[in-house]
Amino acid sequence: MAKEYSKYQQNIIKRYYDNRDAVSLQRLSELVTELYLAEGKARERQWKYIVAALEKLEIKPDRIAHLREQDDPQLLAKLVEELMAQK
Repeated sequence: MAKEYSKYQQNIIKRYYDNRDAVSLQRLSELVTELYLAEGKARERQWKYIVAALEKLEIKPDRIAHLREQDDPQLLAKLVEELMAQK
């Protein structure tokens, strides 16, 4: 049985999906900042979140692997700049 949403709820859901890429990109930029500050286990945890965000943005797996292998926040920041320029 499908749940029926009010017109207001439908508009909220539509706006969410319309802006999902922008929200994911914003989250990725926040994660880059956190990665600069993280060390040890916290850094590994940040990478886990970053990989998930990159997958949501449909970045190629080989590029994700390269970024992860390099473990360089500057490379990740450049990718965020590229993605923001495309939007």
